[in-house]
Amino acid sequence: MNQTQPIKIAPSRADHTGKDPLAGIRAAAQELHGAISDAAVQRGQAIKDHLQAIGPTVTSLISSVKTVIGDQNEVAKEHLAEAVKHLEGAKTQIATGLKSTGDAFQAATRQALADSHDAVQKISEVVAATRSAHANTKQKV
Repeated sequence: MNQTQPIKIAPSRADHTGKDPLAGIRAAAQELHGAISDAAVQRGQAIKDHLQAIGPTVTSLISSVKTVIGDQNEVAKEHLAEAVKHLEGAKTQIATGLKSTGDAFQAATRQALADSHDAVQKISEVVAATRSAHANTKQKV
């Protein structure tokens, strides 16, 4: 029997106090997206077990993103707020999927996957903008 293991975000990935907190959060969001993708290819009860294990990870990631929002410029805050909405959407879709079967379950799983992808995209945009701003600052010095 193939048991699924919940993804665990390593403290170094989701810890917003590290050297590059956004990069850690992005890596955690990418891991989440990968875990949802992995769950989507499972069959039977395994997919529900996998998705159920992901729920706390989504909650932790949402909390991490909310923690770093205050330290960002206005554009970054907007993108991170959108990422939170997408993560909350993924969390909702996972919960909906766990209560559903058949086509409704598949649709919820696909939407959770899309929401997690969109969250990664928004976080990646902030990481890229932050790195670009730092590079421009270094060039001026």
